[in-house]
Amino acid sequence: MKFIEGTRVVTEGELEANGITRYQVTKFYREQVRTSGYYDQLRYIVEPSFDEFESSGNLDTSGEHDNTVMPGLQHKYAQTGLLLVTDRCASYCRYCFRKRIVGKHSDEITTDFTQIARYISNHPEMTNVLLSGGDPFVLSTAKLDKILDHLLPIPHLDSIRFGTKAIAYQPKRFEDPALPALFQRIHETGKASVVVTHFDHIGEISVDAERNIRSLRAQGVQFLNQSVLLAKVNDDPEILAATFAKCHQMGVRPYYLFQGRPVKGASHFQVSLRRGTEIARGINQRLSGIQKTFKYIMSHYTGKIEILDLVADGRVYMRYHQNKTPEKIGKIFSRPYLEGACWLDDLPEA
Repeated sequence: MKFIEGTRVVTEGELEANGITRYQVTKFYREQVRTSGYYDQLRYIVEPSFDEFESSGNLDTSGEHDNTVMPGLQHKYAQTGLLLVTDRCASYCRYCFRKRIVGKHSDEITTDFTQIARYISNHPEMTNVLLSGGDPFVLSTAKLDKILDHLLPIPHLDSIRFGTKAIAYQPKRFEDPALPALFQRIHETGKASVVVTHFDHIGEISVDAERNIRSLRAQGVQFLNQSVLLAKVNDDPEILAATFAKCHQMGVRPYYLFQGRPVKGASHFQVSLRRGTEIARGINQRLSGIQKTFKYIMSHYTGKIEILDLVADGRVYMRYHQNKTPEKIGKIFSRPYLEGACWLDDLPEA
């Protein structure tokens, strides 16, 4: 198998034991990376590295199993339902936090949309659903339409989200002439259609991606962007500020900057919380007020934690952006910082 550092003979068992996914990248993205001027950074997103063999961690860092109410449906936060509609992606990110699912025949994928719609209908507190996976846009538009058949009649759903990196990997997918009608169906039921893009680096934003985003925005589709803070890729405030500024220019609102997760086979991408807070501060110093719409987030087992700062008293200050217990949301808390800590569990509670 080819790695960034060279060729290595490995067995299927060795790959499985180390949480290493197979290499797959679209021709479009491979060319985009090579001509972007950022190849030395962007190659780490899709090309395997020997570092993956040394990356400890687990394959469910956010407690997805514990929040699964039926196959393919997670209900961690009251207002949101997360549907895993496929275990496939156009390309496979080396830092993926769902390595246990993607590229495999997973039993965690949604199979019974009738049952899922019944559950959502019985939970009026759920106001939005996120279609994820895998990447929902590897499915045909016809398949997505069939999923919407079950979701659109539910009156208390006010938005349908699609989480995707396909706009970076295969932007031609969004030129499907059937796609505008799918989003129009959502609008006609009085719901918002929201596409959450995944640009980690300005070098991933192709001319084709920008053109297709602008076209869909003109048809009423809302766009947000989430990025992951990745060592060797984008751990640079200049790069991320440029990425977020470009997103803003295209009408894509910077939404989350995720702290890398301690995922088996991918924890080498983690950046220390000290460095992460420095980067987040550096990004904000480079953006105008209307561009500062991102939150620096740790998607932890206990909830989505906004990382505020590491201050002079040696403590990391945080607050819950989302939590299963509503009373905890918005409350600021802190923990002593230990040098090199990358995750909440690395910080002592004292």
